[in-house]
Parts: sequence; C-alpha cells; structure tokens
Amino acid sequence: MAVVPSLMDSLFQRSIDDVIKGLRLCPPGTESIFISKSLDEIRREIKSTDPQTKATALHKLTYLHSLHSAEMSWAAFHSVELSSSAAHSYKRVAFLSASLSFNPSTTQVILLLTHQLRKDLSSANPHDVSLALSTLSAICNPDLARDLTPDVFALLASGKPFVRKKAIAAVLRVFEQYPDAVRVCFKRVVENLESDDMGILSAVVGLFCELTEKEPRSYLPLAPEFYKILVDCRNNWVLIKVIKIFAKLAPLEPRLGKRVVEPICDHMARTGAKSLAFECVRMIVTSLSEYDSAVKLAVAKLREFLLEDDPNLKYLGLQGLTIVSKTNMWAVLENKELVVKALSDVDVNIKVEALRLVMCMVSEDNVMEISRILISQALKSDPEFCNEILGHVLLTCSRNFYEVVFDFDWYVSFLGEMARIPHCRKGNEIENQLVDIGMRVKDARVQLVHIARELVIDPALLGNSFIHGVLGAAAWVSGEYIELSRNPFEIMEALLQPRTSLLTPSVRAVYIQSAFKVLTFCLSLYLKLSVDTVASQLLSDTELDNGNGNVVVASSSMHRFTKESFVNLMNLVETNLGPLAGSNEVEVQERASNVLGLIKLIKLIVFGSEGDNVKGEVEASEMVKLIFDAFSEDLGPVSVNAQERVPIPDGLVLKENLGDLDDICGGDTEFSLPSSFSIVKLQKMDAAGTSDCTSKEESETLTESTSLLAEHRKRHGLYYLSSENAGTVSNDYPPAIDPKDKDADEAEDLARLTEESLVIKKKPNQARIRPVVVKLDDGEGFNVSAKKREVEGGDLISGAVQEVLLGNEATATSSSSRKRESSKKSRERNKQQHGHGKERKSQSTGKDKEHDGQGQREKPKRKSRQRGDGGALPAQSSVIPDFLL
Repeated sequence: MAVVPSLMDSLFQRSIDDVIKGLRLCPPGTESIFISKSLDEIRREIKSTDPQTKATALHKLTYLHSLHSAEMSWAAFHSVELSSSAAHSYKRVAFLSASLSFNPSTTQVILLLTHQLRKDLSSANPHDVSLALSTLSAICNPDLARDLTPDVFALLASGKPFVRKKAIAAVLRVFEQYPDAVRVCFKRVVENLESDDMGILSAVVGLFCELTEKEPRSYLPLAPEFYKILVDCRNNWVLIKVIKIFAKLAPLEPRLGKRVVEPICDHMARTGAKSLAFECVRMIVTSLSEYDSAVKLAVAKLREFLLEDDPNLKYLGLQGLTIVSKTNMWAVLENKELVVKALSDVDVNIKVEALRLVMCMVSEDNVMEISRILISQALKSDPEFCNEILGHVLLTCSRNFYEVVFDFDWYVSFLGEMARIPHCRKGNEIENQLVDIGMRVKDARVQLVHIARELVIDPALLGNSFIHGVLGAAAWVSGEYIELSRNPFEIMEALLQPRTSLLTPSVRAVYIQSAFKVLTFCLSLYLKLSVDTVASQLLSDTELDNGNGNVVVASSSMHRFTKESFVNLMNLVETNLGPLAGSNEVEVQERASNVLGLIKLIKLIVFGSEGDNVKGEVEASEMVKLIFDAFSEDLGPVSVNAQERVPIPDGLVLKENLGDLDDICGGDTEFSLPSSFSIVKLQKMDAAGTSDCTSKEESETLTESTSLLAEHRKRHGLYYLSSENAGTVSNDYPPAIDPKDKDADEAEDLARLTEESLVIKKKPNQARIRPVVVKLDDGEGFNVSAKKREVEGGDLISGAVQEVLLGNEATATSSSSRKRESSKKSRERNKQQHGHGKERKSQSTGKDKEHDGQGQREKPKRKSRQRGDGGALPAQSSVIPDFLL
C-alpha cells in the first residue's frame, strides 16, 4: 500500500524557500546528498490528498528539475491531477511543471490534459486562459492540436487583447503540428493584421515572420497588408519584423522591390533607432542591391555605425560591409581606413570581422603586401587571433587553385616563414599546401626544394610539435624532388640528424622514406658516372641528365662521387637507421629495413668482391635505375570523388567477414602463404647473416605462421589493424615574440596598408608569365552535395495557406507537379504497350472512335487546366496587380 503522508508531515513540510536556502548552505560536494533527501521527501509529500501539500511538493520538484536536472517524469500524472484544481495558484504550478517536463512525443498522460485545457481555454478568467495557451504551445502534439483547434479559433477573435495575443502566438505551434488547422484559423489570423492594438499587431506580424521562413512564396498575396503596416506603423519592433518579411518576398516578385524601396529608405534616413536602421540596411544590401541610390544610402549609414564608440554598433557596421562586399566591393574600399583601424580593436569579434573584410580586398596586385603586413600583425597578437589571421591568409591565397597568387616563389617562401611563427597552429594547412604546390606547379619546385631544405636542416624546429606536419611535408619535398637539390649529402644528414627522434612516428617514417629516395638518387648518379668513362670525376658547375628527363644542377660545393664518399654515406645511414630496424612502430621499422636492405645489397654487389667489381657495378646500376625510375614517376593524388564514380557491378555483394570463405571454396581447400612472407625474429644485419636459414626452418616457420593466422581468424574474424594516435600533442606553446616599439610599428604598418595595399591598381605588365597550376583531376573541387531534406510540415502549411488565399487554383497548382510525374510515367508505359501486336491497336482504335466526340469536348478544359498549372506566380499575380502597378 502507498504510504500517505501524515498530518504532522503536512504541517512541517519544507517550502521552496527552505529547499533553496538548504542548497546554498550545503558544504561543497554535498549538494547531491541534499537533493537526494529532498527528492525522497517530495515522493512522500506529492501523494498527499491535500492540494496545498501536493502543490508545494510539485513546486519543489519543478525547481530541482530546472536547475539541477532532477528526474521528474514519474510525477507526470500528479501534474495532470493538480491541473484540475480550481485555485489559480495550484493550476499555475501544475501547468508550469507540465510545460517543463512533458515530452510531446513520449509522455503518455498528455492526452489526459485535453479536457482540462479545453475547459480552461473557455474560462472567464483570462489568467487561466493564458496558462492554458502557454502550456499548449509547450506540449502541443498532433492530437492536442486537432482537438483544440476550435477553441483556439474562438480565442483569435477574443475581445481581450491579452488573450488574443496569446492565441496568435500559440497558433504557430498548432499549425506546425496540425496543418489542417490553417484552413480553419488562417483567415481570422489575417484579419488581425488590421488591428489597432499594437500588441496584437506585433504578435500577428511575428507569426507571419516565422511562417515566411519556410515557404515565403505562399504569402505574396498578403503583400498589400504588409505594405500598409510598413507605411503607417511607427512601432520599431513591428517595422523590423515587416522588413524581414519583405526581405524574403522581394526576391520572388521584382515589382515588389520597386514599391517598397522608397519607404524603407525613408525609415532608414528618419529613424534614430539603430536596430531599425540596421534592419533597413540589411534589407537593401541583400534583397534590393540593384537600386544604386538605396545601396549608397545604406553604405553611408554603415559608415555611421563604424564611427560609433559602441563596440556592438561597430561590429554591426563591419558585418553589414561584409554582406555588401559580395556585390559592391567599392563600399569596402571607401571605408578601408576604418576597416584597417578595426584590426587593432580590443574586441576580438571586431578584429575577426575586420580581417574578413581585408581579405575580401585581396587581389593579384596587393596579395604580397597585405599578407606581409598581416603576418607582422599576427606576431603582435595573442595566439588565438594570430592563428585566425594565418587561417584567413592561407584560405584566401589557396582559393580556387591559387588564383590570386602570381609569384609562387614568393608564396612558397611565405609558407616557410609562416611555419616559423611561434604561435602557429596551422601546420596541417601549411603541410597540405606545400605538397599540393609541389604536385601542381612544376615551375615552383626549385624554390620549394630550397625552402624545404631550410626547414629540414634547422634542428630548432624539431622541438615544436605543432609544425611536425610541415616538417614532414618538407622532408617529402626534399626526397621527391631531390634531383633539384644542390647538395644531396647535406639533405641526407638533415634527414638523419639525432633530433628527429622528437618527431611523431608517422612523420619520422616520411623522413626515412625521403632518405631512401635521396640514397637511391645518389647511388644512381654515382653508378652512372662510374660506368660511363666519358663522365668527369668531379662535378663542377655542370648539368647532367639523370636519365628521366630531369636536369640535375650540380655546384662546386657538392661532394665528390667517389667510392670513399659513398662508403661514408652508407655508413652514416646504417649508423642512424640501424637501431630503428627494431622499432615498435610498424611504419618506421618497415621503411628503415628497406633502406638497410638496399645498402646491404649494394655493398655485396659493388664492394663484396674485387675481381668482378666492374660487372657488379653494372648489375647494381641496372637495379638502382629501376628503383630510381619508380621514384621518379609523378603520381598524382586520387580525387575525393573517385570512389563514387566507380560503378558497382550487378550482383556484387561486399562482405565484411571472410569467415565463410571456407564454405564457398570447399572445406578441403588449403590456402598457403607465399614463400616471401614469413614471421621471423629480427636478426642483426650483417653480410653473412642472410644465408643461415635452411629450407627446413623456413617450412616450419611457414606452418607456424599459417596456424597463427588461422587461430586469429577464428577468434577475431575481421582483419583490420586498430588505428591509434601515435603521439600526443602538447597544449603548450612557446612564448610569443615581443617586438620592440610595438605601437609605432603597428601604426606605421596600418598606415601603409591603408595608403598602398588596399588600392585596386591596373594590372602591371609582368616580366614573366604566371606558372601553370595543374588540375590533377577533372572532377576536383566538386564535392557530391547531399540532397536537401524537405520539411513536410512546412510544405503542408504552405499548401493549406495557398488553398485559403487563392482557392481552387492553388490546389491545382500544388498538385500539378505530382500529376505531371504520374502522367509522364503512364505515357511511357503506353509507349511500351503500343508495340506488342496489331490486335491491341485495333481494339484501342475502336474505343477511340466511340469516345471521339467526348474527347473533343474535353479539350478546352484540358487547355485551361494547363494554364492554371503554370506555377504559383501567375495565379498570385491576379490577386495583387493593383498594388504592384
């Protein structure tokens, strides 16, 4: 049996004030204990038959639910029970708890409130009606909306403005949950547009402002009513909402913009309210941009915003310039001094908005100067805004395949300088662009190799974890285009320096692979020169062809390609990569083993026997040439959309698990691993160690590895390696550089930026042609866009609105597209059926003759229906022609 609270419990019941004071007096960390005890008390008190006790308990529970997320779904029925009380104070607590805790889709006791809500909606007490309308808006579901639509319809014409405002606000939720309510209530809602009460007018205009967000075309017939409000009303908030409505309607009807542009300009010039003025500006620059005089007036108003001391108004001015810059760049250039000055503002939002405007002014003529000054600004800024500047510069310069970059040698050097900024956290973007430019722009590869050398050779950069990706890109460039380097031996030393142990395993694997490419290039060139008797012994300011069409530029600073120099080079590689052959990281271990294996093979062939030295060098030259040719081939990246272009063959079923492979191939089938694959312990790499294993040991190892894989297949099923982050990135960053004379340098740079950089000049005659930027894939840059989800509720509301405003014409218009699709499909089916035989043709011919007269009589109706299906605008234009002319 349920425990009913005693009279003593009711008399000494704690109030909501006692609960709040108790929570504030709780020692830190003990709040949960106090809340748990309070909930136990509430569970006992809420079962009381005394309405005062039940209301107090429900009030406390609602407080704990709102501020401390206490669960109260178990008390849903008690809220419904208390809502039937005649006392307004108890009813208010019940409806408040229902509004905050009821879920329209999951709370099952909502339907029990239907009768009580209907009773309160028809109550003579306006406060009870207000509570019922507020609760209906919060917990409305399709059943409640359907059952209470007649009551809401009656309240839309209530003589009490307070009640009518609440009903207009609640009807939006009713329309969303039950679109058929539009046919009942919409005309009465429209009638309220002519109300003299400013509260009612504000509510109904706000309702239409929300409705036009989804499908504004349906509300074009109401343009005369909105225009009357725009001209006659003097309430700023009502005007703001009406202007928002016209901003959505004007692009749909060109004649409408010509009619509303004058009153909007009058409001913008006359009003002293900044909110209304900015809404007028936004309306003009977004929907009325073809009216030059209005745009000039809007830009002048934005300049007033920029001159204000209030940071909020200054931010709105910058935001307005950002909108207008998409169609009228001259507006930004006219206010460039104020925009540049905003870069030094205290408010970070103002600085970011000003930065966007500065980047809008970037062109081929001023990109170098603007980027240089912005980088100097980044050095003086905090880490957050510094990276904001770097991100905008990188995004602007790489936009549309580097369309604003003319000098790629400068841009590559600029990327290298950007990576050295202390607070730089844009390593991924810089890394991607370095690799991307190397693959796209062949003319920039010489400078790219030079910048990559400066990055790789600097040991101080290895300690900054934020630019490890940039160092990986620099190492990749150094190895991929090593034939353009002036000193490959220096690159090899940089790639193998001891501080590379600070790199993450993934980046270190790139370093080792680049060392492999450098070693292959050096061996290829050395063996080519040693076999060719005509080649000189010393490379001194000469040009040699490496056999792949690339010219290798060699300077007098390069080492001699002699036997002694290569022995030292290979000893250096072995010394640094030997310990990595036993690394726990698979990528590092595999790539290091590849390099060491190549060196071991070269030593055996070239330096192993003195008698066959010449013959061994020829064989090694052919082998190394094959490896070098493989590295010299340009391999572009695969497009993001490449996989989506591959058609899936019919009948192909892709399975995640290969466990049923034995059932498909038969139980007797045995799969043997290739002899080249074996799991053996890592052995010391020496010249005599390769010939110690016998054939018997190899077969035993092969059998053991096969059984291990079979056991793994049974236990795990899927054969994927788990991907884990190889290293952790520290959140610490080095201290920023504190430049001297910060204020003086900043003022000088900003003044120069204003005077020189942000001026559109005539394109000068360039001394050289812009390098070609290769497009690696035909479909590059075009991502497959997801289809837009249509909101069914919005479509149903729009269809009902059109039916109410336009009558049967709107109904025919809304269903015309579906009829066209169905008729098109039926015509296709009829075409297919026409070729099945002459008997069917003869039967259809007889039927056509019987109904020929009737078909001729129906033709005029069919034509008139086609005229009605022309779209929504022809049907609506007949409603408002006098207003627009």
